[in-house]
Amino acid sequence: MTQHLLKITDVTKDELMDLLDDAKIMKQQVKEGVPHPHLAGKTLGMIFEKASTRTRVSFEVGMTQLGGHAIFLSSKDMQLGRGESVHDTAKVLSRYVDGVMIRTFGHDMVESFAAHSDVPVINGLTDEHHPTQVLADLMTIQEHKGTLEGLTMAFIGDGNNNMTHSLIQGAVLSGMNMHVASPEGYEPDAGVWKEAEASGTVFFSHDPSEAVKEADVVVTDVWTSMGSESETEGRLKAFEGYQVNEALMSSAAADALFLHCLPAHRGEEVSAGVIDGPQSAVFDEAENRLHAQKALLKKLL
Repeated sequence: MTQHLLKITDVTKDELMDLLDDAKIMKQQVKEGVPHPHLAGKTLGMIFEKASTRTRVSFEVGMTQLGGHAIFLSSKDMQLGRGESVHDTAKVLSRYVDGVMIRTFGHDMVESFAAHSDVPVINGLTDEHHPTQVLADLMTIQEHKGTLEGLTMAFIGDGNNNMTHSLIQGAVLSGMNMHVASPEGYEPDAGVWKEAEASGTVFFSHDPSEAVKEADVVVTDVWTSMGSESETEGRLKAFEGYQVNEALMSSAAADALFLHCLPAHRGEEVSAGVIDGPQSAVFDEAENRLHAQKALLKKLL
């Protein structure tokens, strides 16, 4: 495994499965009240340039459960927010902490930080990739389905966002088939898609019903991501017909699982009946951020 996790493809399939196995063990240890202080004395620096609920809390609690400590670093409170270079910030923090998690906008920022860091760097989210969320998603699918290999996952919505890109890469890496349905102009990144086509089974359609047909897992995300709020009105029009609702889920497998990384807008990208219904595993998925990230922290730190 590389020193950093900037994209889900930074791990091999064997490393991915090892992480999921370790996450499962530590989740059970939490339920049984068994301490697992693998990172006693270790400190994680957490840089946030984007707001967060699940990322901040899961990493902070995860480090505590592992016996370590996490420091919240808002860009507004750091010299980074006042013009200090990424190079200098990375060099300084490397002298203080044992690892850095970054949640920011451009993916080039985490790449630059990792290039100059002497400690492991974890991408907690960029506009292009969200690998820690996909670790939790894959863990959740494995829990509910017993396997990943050979399953079909369908993503409905904005194909050109961080979740779609990481889901495509994670599906191919784990041996799943990947279907995507997006409106014209919102297709997945060409480079990500071409790489996926070369190594896995992927399918794209502008028709959501075609993409979800017989799918084992159906996933969606908000139609307007952080930083794109000015596009909200246009996106609402573009994504008409792409809501994951009961009618669309009826085209998937009868026991299809529904996932959403949250936060969700009920009545927009998903109906309340689906996200709050029996096929939804969104809160298992949210919980598994904690356990999947603990496995990652243990591995890297």
